[in-house]
Amino acid sequence: MVIYYKAIMKPFLSILVGVKVVNAIELKQKGPMILVSNHNSHLDTMALMSALPIKQLVRTHPVAAADYFGGNGLKRFFSRWVVNALLIPRKRAEGDPSPTDLMVKFLDKGHSLILFPEGSRGEPEKFQAFQKGIGAILKRRPHIPYIPVFMSGMGRVLPKGETLLVPFDAYVMIGKPCIAKNTDVLEIVEEVKRAILDQQNHFNQFFKS
Repeated sequence: MVIYYKAIMKPFLSILVGVKVVNAIELKQKGPMILVSNHNSHLDTMALMSALPIKQLVRTHPVAAADYFGGNGLKRFFSRWVVNALLIPRKRAEGDPSPTDLMVKFLDKGHSLILFPEGSRGEPEKFQAFQKGIGAILKRRPHIPYIPVFMSGMGRVLPKGETLLVPFDAYVMIGKPCIAKNTDVLEIVEEVKRAILDQQNHFNQFFKS
């Protein structure tokens, strides 16, 4: 898994695709954390995982839908053992743990998560409605920091529904770790969204001015 991200994906994204990571030093956290970002492309996960230091990389899990990324044996193997994903069922039987329970369990073990609060990939640079998951997690584990990230250009490099990469300037803007200030789930969701929008503003200020 480390070889896949560090020896293959990182040089591929930085040299061939041209992805630029800003403030990667903020990812050097000792304990568990939650990376939260806008979501436009399958490359989003690859870019974030490749930017992590090795000590964080081996215990960080992108959260993904089990029915899509674990739909068959090959996808399930790649998602779990190569991507290091935490596969979450979108439908569960009575008595099964909730998605929040599963994610909190990993955080309690000292592992980190990558979450895309919008859920699915949207149009490039356009935000969709945020789901409540990140709010529910931070309400239960308010001491765990979240790191807001804004990504630009990924949806143009590999748009939703496409399989061919298109060379395009892409950026990963990483913010400073934050601790949730609110205790209400929906208010936490809005707080996280504002933090990601702040990173978008920083990006626009420094790279589009």
